[in-house]
Amino acid sequence: MKGAIFDLDGTLFDSMWVWHRVDERFLERHDLPREDDYLKSLGPMGFHRAAEYTKAYFDMPCSAEEILNEWFLQAKDLYDNEVLLKDGAKEYLEKLRREGVRLGIATSNHRDLFTGTLRRCGVLDLFDAVATTSEVARGKEFPDVYLLAAERLGTSPEETVVFEDIPQGLSGAKAGGFFTVAVEDPFSEKERETLLALADRYIGSFRELL
Repeated sequence: MKGAIFDLDGTLFDSMWVWHRVDERFLERHDLPREDDYLKSLGPMGFHRAAEYTKAYFDMPCSAEEILNEWFLQAKDLYDNEVLLKDGAKEYLEKLRREGVRLGIATSNHRDLFTGTLRRCGVLDLFDAVATTSEVARGKEFPDVYLLAAERLGTSPEETVVFEDIPQGLSGAKAGGFFTVAVEDPFSEKERETLLALADRYIGSFRELL
């Protein structure tokens, strides 16, 4: 392993509750139904695609930019002050750095949200590269964002591991030729069997890798 690429929400960050809260408040504020198919579809999308999808799905009169702004304002305070790393994540990142592994991020999140969290948790400087789904044509169900992260790391997929918590991300990474590790998260518990089937390895905590 020369490179390791990490998803953030649900993988390195204990943060899926943030988006659950944002989604619930958004749907309630606009008097929209809570539909599982809609919520599940948002996971692998980047911010702009998710906003455009939401506008079209509910036929909303507001613009995608207005939806984005509402989501962003709700989430930023929580990321700046409350979101933490998962147990053992910092220690594992530091271990990989000591071993000379290059570290990257592949996320659907927004840089203005996650950068402050990484800095507050003391791990921002451990990463060599960042790629977001807003920079590629397709979402995490495709390999695009992982290939971009690997390109920026200077490593090939065959020598790079991807850590993810959602089936779409694991499928996309596998399609790109990466070794994959599924990271357990309470919000993906219903999909545990799918994660086990897709991933090359499944972990309940980063402490298993220490």
